[in-house]
Amino acid sequence: MTWKVLLPVGEATEVMDTLYPIFRLPEDGFEVVVAGPEPRLYHGVMHEIPPNENIPWDITREQPAYHVRATEAFRDIRPEEYAGLFLSGGRAPEYLRYDQDLLDITRHFFEAGKPVASVCHGVEIAAAAGCIQGRTMTTVAKCALDVTQFGGIYVDQPVVTDGNLVSARTWHDNTPFLKEFVRLLKASVAPK
Repeated sequence: MTWKVLLPVGEATEVMDTLYPIFRLPEDGFEVVVAGPEPRLYHGVMHEIPPNENIPWDITREQPAYHVRATEAFRDIRPEEYAGLFLSGGRAPEYLRYDQDLLDITRHFFEAGKPVASVCHGVEIAAAAGCIQGRTMTTVAKCALDVTQFGGIYVDQPVVTDGNLVSARTWHDNTPFLKEFVRLLKASVAPK
C-alpha cells in the first residue's frame, strides 16, 4: 500500500523546502500529493543570505526559482486519506494561512495525531490553525514570534520533535529533518 503525504503550496513557495520532500519521501514509499488554492503551476522562490556582498544582508533575499505544480485544490482534499502533512516555507504561508479549507485540513492532522512536518514559514499555517499552543518547536529565527504569539515554545535548534510534530529551521536542516519525519510516518502507518 502506498501512503500519501499532503504538501500545500502557493505562490512563492520556497523550492528547497518543497522539492526535497517531493523527491525524498517516495524513496520510503510515501506518495507526495501537492495541493494549492487551485490545481495549477505555482512560482517557486529561492531564499538565501547572499555570500560575499559589498553590503551584507541581515535577512534572506528572494529570487525566482523552479515552479511547482499542485494537482489538487485544498477544497477537494479528504485529509483522512493521508498519513501526514508537510508544511513548507517561503512566503506562500503568509497568505495560505487565511485559506479556511487548508486550516481545517491542518487541524485534522493535529487532532488525529498524524505526523506533521513544519519548516521555516510553514509554522504560520499551523499557528493560524490554532495547533501549536503548548508545543515546543523550531523555525527560522525571524518566525519565532509566530510560535510564541500563538502559545508555542520556540527553541533554536536544527530539528525538534514534539509528539506528532517535527519542525526544522530552514532547508539547511533538511537531512535530519526528513529522517525524523520519515521515522514518524513509518511508525504511524506500521501495523499495530
